[in-house]
Amino acid sequence: MLKSYVIRKGHFTDAQKKAYDSLYEKFMIPFADNKLDFSGIFGNCAGVTLEIGFGSGLATAEIAQANPGKNYLGVEVHRPGIGKLLWEIEKRSLDNIRIVEYDAATVTEKMIPACSLDAVHVFFPDPWPKKRHQKRRLIQKPFTLALAECLKPGGYLYMVTDWEDYALCALDSLSSCPSLKNAYDDFAVPQSWRPITKFEKKGLAKEHKIRELFFIREEKKCCLQ
Repeated sequence: MLKSYVIRKGHFTDAQKKAYDSLYEKFMIPFADNKLDFSGIFGNCAGVTLEIGFGSGLATAEIAQANPGKNYLGVEVHRPGIGKLLWEIEKRSLDNIRIVEYDAATVTEKMIPACSLDAVHVFFPDPWPKKRHQKRRLIQKPFTLALAECLKPGGYLYMVTDWEDYALCALDSLSSCPSLKNAYDDFAVPQSWRPITKFEKKGLAKEHKIRELFFIREEKKCCLQ
């Protein structure tokens, strides 16, 4: 299986390492080849949003803090970013976030039950801009089909990117999934509740246009056809 990510080099600060070590058992979920029991993990029956590749985790923490009645499962491979989010969790006294440190495609396949998610957030995934690398992009078939299968009927998939060709390819892939319906005629309008991320600021500094996609799983159609 082609990896859709690279392990970026980054300084693992003392604060991030301390948060990682001290909070691992409470907030981290080790990868395992079995489906998660979300009510057992979070201790409640609230809906779950999957966030793939949360980077530094600041936006994740802000969204979770603004929505204490919802649960958030972050999947990330960059350990400094995980340490940063754990630090934010402790600072903000959050209890509605859990983290899996593993490849998102494998986590989705092995750990996420069908029809279990209220939402999927994918904010500024690695664009793999070189043509020879674009087969590594995450938001394309067959992964989009697998994500749709994990959504509850009425659940949504929300992607944001500053790379036009990636946005167009993702739009085509999501539009071709029989269980998903675009909530807009084309690209979505900006969602006011989404915080601006570090990667978004970098894209805007390069005068990239931000494009958003918002798809909803329909009630009865099966995606894996």
